[in-house]
Amino acid sequence: MKDEILTYLPQGDWEEKIHWFDSLDSTNNEAKRLAAAGAPDGTLIISIHQTGGRGRMGRSFQSPAGMGVYISLLMRPGVKPEQLMHLTCAAGLYSCQGVEAATGFLPKVKWINDLIAGKQKLGGILTEMSVSTATGLVEYAIVGVGVNCGQTPQDFPPELREKATSLLQVTGQEVSLPRLAAAMALSLTRMNQELLPRKKAIMEGYKNLCVTLHQPVQLLRGEECIPGYALDLDEDGGLIVSFPDGSQRTVNSGEVSVRGMYGYL
Repeated sequence: MKDEILTYLPQGDWEEKIHWFDSLDSTNNEAKRLAAAGAPDGTLIISIHQTGGRGRMGRSFQSPAGMGVYISLLMRPGVKPEQLMHLTCAAGLYSCQGVEAATGFLPKVKWINDLIAGKQKLGGILTEMSVSTATGLVEYAIVGVGVNCGQTPQDFPPELREKATSLLQVTGQEVSLPRLAAAMALSLTRMNQELLPRKKAIMEGYKNLCVTLHQPVQLLRGEECIPGYALDLDEDGGLIVSFPDGSQRTVNSGEVSVRGMYGYL
C-alpha cells in the first residue's frame, strides 16, 4: 500500500520519510523505536492495523485491520517543552484538515484530542515527547492520529456503538485508505513546519473547530466530577472553565478529562 500512498503525494523525499506497516503494536511505539535509532525529523509511520493502539491516559484505541488509518509523525523541534504546549491542539486542527482534503468532510474536535462527527468520536490523537535531562530541550515529540474509516455500527463493541462512528457512516461512501493516509501525511508534515511560526493562527483555527467551547462541561478527576462551563482556550490550549461559585480556572489535559453534560460530548 505504500506505493499507492506515494501516488497521492507531491514530489519529494516521501519514500525515505514514510515507514509503512500492514500491522504493528502502535505507530507511536514504532516512532519511539525509530527515534531511539536516530530517525530524523519528519519521519512518518503509517499502518492500517494496530494490536495495541493507545489513547490519552492509557486508554486503549480500537484499531481493527483495514478499518482505519493510523499514523504517527516524529518531530525533532529542539525547543523547550513549554513551547509545544499547543501541540495537541495543532494536531487536532491539521488532522481535521487532512480528513477534509481526502474526503470532503471536515470533522470537529472535542477538547482536547478527539476528532468528532456530530456527537460521536471519529478519531483520536496521542502526543508524547522526550526531554533531554542534560539540555532541558525536547529530544523528540510524537504525534499519533487514528481515524475510523470503514466501520459499521456492528463493527464497534456494543458499549461504543452510540459513542463512535466512522467516515463510512458519516459520508455514506467507502474511504480510500491510501488517499487518506497520504492526506494525513501531508497535513501533519505541514503542521511540523508551521507549528511554531503560526501558533496564533493555529489556535484560532482549533477554536473554530472545538465543540467543547461555550458549553456546560464536567471535569472528571478520578472519582470526582465537577460541573462547569467552558469559556475559552488560552494561548497554549488550556481550557478556561467557570464554576457555579463564580470562580474561573484554566485546566490542562493532564489534569482532567472533560465530558459534556449529556452523553459523550
